[in-house]
Amino acid sequence: MRFYEKHILPGLTHLTMGQEQLLPYRRRAVSGAKGRVLEIGIGSGLNLALYPDAVDQIVGVDPSPELLNQAAEASQGLTPTTEMIEGVAEALPLEDRSVDCVIATWTLCSVSEPEKVLAEIQRVLKPDGVFRFVEHGTAPEPSVQRWQRWLTLAWKRCAGNCHLDRQTDTLVEQNGFRMERLDTGYAKGPKPFVFMYEGQARLY
Repeated sequence: MRFYEKHILPGLTHLTMGQEQLLPYRRRAVSGAKGRVLEIGIGSGLNLALYPDAVDQIVGVDPSPELLNQAAEASQGLTPTTEMIEGVAEALPLEDRSVDCVIATWTLCSVSEPEKVLAEIQRVLKPDGVFRFVEHGTAPEPSVQRWQRWLTLAWKRCAGNCHLDRQTDTLVEQNGFRMERLDTGYAKGPKPFVFMYEGQARLY
């Protein structure tokens, strides 16, 4: 399994997450970022070139050294300073109240303990900071939900612990955040995989 995670999964992740249809979601997620930004699950750095001029620094955290190397390469020549840190979002290696914005793009679906991740985001955000995200998760139709629960059993084993059946809005709202904006809907593709949640939330 380690061979797969080290040599195959990073390439598959970069290819899958680099789909053209995901680019508008990425642009919207980072559009309101400013100041010092933390991107959890930065992966291969597909968002880096999309950040607005209001961003001063980007700190990227990811558990995969292979993907972090790609993100470091993608950051070359960009205006905001960048720092790449190998680590997990359940234990962020950052100071309390040290970032203005946290970005997550298709990350909460694959973390081991989403509640801990959200607690860590609360900890590192400044009181007036913002959490912006785009995730896929539980669809509204019961028939699709059944497929999501069934497929997740196998999907998470080959897709870096990705869950198809997490209710992103509920997770965010039940773990210390006030939702300011939430848009949902299907992207193109098989329904169990493409129900999207786009949102912005702040601390209570």
